[in-house]
Amino acid sequence: MPVAAAVFPEPSTYALFVLAAAALIVTPGPDTLFVLSRGLEGRSLGLRAACGVTAGILFHTALVVVGVAALYRSVPGAERIVGVLGGAYLCYLGIDTLRSAGETEPAGTGGVREGFLVNALNPQVALFFLAFLPGFAAGEEGGSVAALGVTYAALTAVYLGGVALAADGTARLLRSERTRVWLDRVAGAVLVGLGVWLIPFPSVGAIAV
Repeated sequence: MPVAAAVFPEPSTYALFVLAAAALIVTPGPDTLFVLSRGLEGRSLGLRAACGVTAGILFHTALVVVGVAALYRSVPGAERIVGVLGGAYLCYLGIDTLRSAGETEPAGTGGVREGFLVNALNPQVALFFLAFLPGFAAGEEGGSVAALGVTYAALTAVYLGGVALAADGTARLLRSERTRVWLDRVAGAVLVGLGVWLIPFPSVGAIAV
């Protein structure tokens, strides 16, 4: 069997996957709103947040490939615990943003770390990937699942990068000391709201990017 055939599904199946993935990625969800909130604070922070979310997607892909995601689904209470941790972390980021509203964000990789944790601590993403990726893979080949996960991550990086740039461009049109404070307050409120949203109450969850 050719290497490409072992790694990727049939061209028609792969094209269908790309279309389905693109539709899901552009549907607003926690990751999109997180990158948007960071993009309002600055282009660099928004792009770093997008990179972090992309790394989180690759992390979830790896979990599916090695079978950890299936084990996670079988552990009673695991989804709720991870959901509470993820929601609490987002609330922490939101409160921190509200407290530092108007301050200039220092250079560094903080946005990457935050974006990764926002995605990695969302249990709905893990369960979604466990159901979504194998359905398009050629059989149950780990290589196929990995290739599809990398494709999903690449599409996400392009989309969220655009979101970050658009948010920064909008903020620049309004940027002043007073406006920056209010933009940070809006970003902080969005993060707190997302944190509450991701805590796994009954019938509540999100799989959109």
